[in-house]
Amino acid sequence: MHSSAPAEGAARSADLTVLDGRIAGCRACPRLVAWREEVAATKRAAFAGQSYWGRPVPGFGPPDASLLLVGLAPAAHGGNRTGRMFTGDRSGDVLYAALHDIGLASQGTSVSADDGLELYGVRVTSPVHCAPPANKPTPEERDTCRPWLVRELGLLRPTLRTVVVLGAFGWQAALPAFAEAGWAVPRPRPAFAHGARVTLVRRPEPGDSGAGTGAASPAPSEPASGPGGFEPRSGAGGSESGSGRTGSGPPVPGAGSGPASVELFGCFHVSQRNTFTGRLTPEMLRQVLARAAESAGLATRSPEARPAGPGMRSP
Repeated sequence: MHSSAPAEGAARSADLTVLDGRIAGCRACPRLVAWREEVAATKRAAFAGQSYWGRPVPGFGPPDASLLLVGLAPAAHGGNRTGRMFTGDRSGDVLYAALHDIGLASQGTSVSADDGLELYGVRVTSPVHCAPPANKPTPEERDTCRPWLVRELGLLRPTLRTVVVLGAFGWQAALPAFAEAGWAVPRPRPAFAHGARVTLVRRPEPGDSGAGTGAASPAPSEPASGPGGFEPRSGAGGSESGSGRTGSGPPVPGAGSGPASVELFGCFHVSQRNTFTGRLTPEMLRQVLARAAESAGLATRSPEARPAGPGMRSP
């Protein structure tokens, strides 16, 4: 059993890399494609000499993360420019500074995709991978992008223990994705609040009794009519008691493995509006992240300590 673990982890890592590549090539939402490419062509004066990414922004962080951060992230001149989640804008400055303060990031700044930033036990992703006009995706765009998140949750499932959702939009998008990826979401759906905490229990799957290894099935090699090779969803919402499948696509990878539940934390988004007005302070953000890290089995430090070296999983 133990001898197969490295191979299973390598397979999940490879599948996640494939998924990231397919996300970066998605053109499912015409409005978002037009906007991200227009911004990349016109640029902001301060970045006139830079080449913009101008594509969907995949998740960022290790494939065996036990803590996942989910929030609307690809800003027009941030992630859409740099190609990495929460990188190159003030929202990312706040988020990565907080992660660094508690020992879960190698540095407190995130300016470019090649700046050396590493996350320890943490991965960051978004319910919508393209920069939207006015930072407001439509419900249809949110639901069209959902299969990517469902697929990512399936690949992370063998190690995933805790999730922090940034903002009400992310909360509304994440709950249906968790339901499709194999977790039971309470009814009525839990309301978003800063500091909210909800336990999502994994629904039993046919392979749970010793059959689930956590190895992920490869993503389809050719895209179908929706993102991830899956049929696009129609309308908002989604079943809270599905079969562990993503739309009409293949079974969610890793559905028979991983912790029996995940802890879901709510946190105000790290948007400039929230941080400039004081609705979300650095201390508030650190507190939520520290509680989530403890739930995920990640060791943290006090902001005053800041010793050298990465955060480590607790025994």
